[in-house]
Amino acid sequence: MEIGGGFRVPEVMEQSGARLVDVGTTNRTRCDDYRAALERPGADVAMVLKVHPSNFRVEGFVEDTPVAELAALPVPVVVDLGSGLVDATCPWWPGPPPPWLSDEPAAVQTLRAGAALVTFSGDKLLGGPQAGIVAGRADLVERCLRHPLARALRPGGLVIGALQELALAYLRRDVCDTVPFWRMASTPVAAVRERAGAIAAATGAEVVTTEALAGAGSAPGATIPSAGVAVHGDRLASLRARPVPIVARARDGRTVLDLRSVEPADDALVIAALREI
Repeated sequence: MEIGGGFRVPEVMEQSGARLVDVGTTNRTRCDDYRAALERPGADVAMVLKVHPSNFRVEGFVEDTPVAELAALPVPVVVDLGSGLVDATCPWWPGPPPPWLSDEPAAVQTLRAGAALVTFSGDKLLGGPQAGIVAGRADLVERCLRHPLARALRPGGLVIGALQELALAYLRRDVCDTVPFWRMASTPVAAVRERAGAIAAATGAEVVTTEALAGAGSAPGATIPSAGVAVHGDRLASLRARPVPIVARARDGRTVLDLRSVEPADDALVIAALREI
């Protein structure tokens, strides 16, 4: 698997001095495949690594091994969740968990299933600063902290402060009010469409139904119902050249602005830009 910037997980593992052993196949991997790797003569396996394909999706004739089955193996199981969903029940969400997260693994449930460690991003679905987080068994986290690279990779005070505020927001259950990603994602589609109607009335643009993406390699293939406005022609260059650039997308001969990713306070900027073009 390759992530942003051309970084490949196998190459990162090899640079750590680990010997990476592939098990199973790309589309179907069973617990017996892992067990067979452990039982090979001279295997000397230190851990089982399961990497979530957070920025792509494998569909069709597929079979995946649940973490609970892997946890029965005699070595620690480390799961790279990637996107940073904390809890699959989403207790901070206004109502039941959103359907666009139905296939996304979460840290709480993965650890409960028996994973020794989970790793995930501090941004993306967690909604905080860009960082890498390791959680799980205290003894294994402590071993990571004792590694010489830990000092070089440790976050600075600003990142720690932002993560602390984020953690407190999750504890207060006000994430959908205080964290920009969750505030945008939880806005009812009717409210987004109402804003689109106001912008269209002020500019002559067309109200359109859209599908928003969580983005940043999170929830691949899943979309969030949304709405926006569209104008004819490719107007991307004109919008980006403004004093406050506006990022849109061109499709089917139109320029579309999805308002789910626009703060309501910025609607005036959108109106001004559309009037000028």
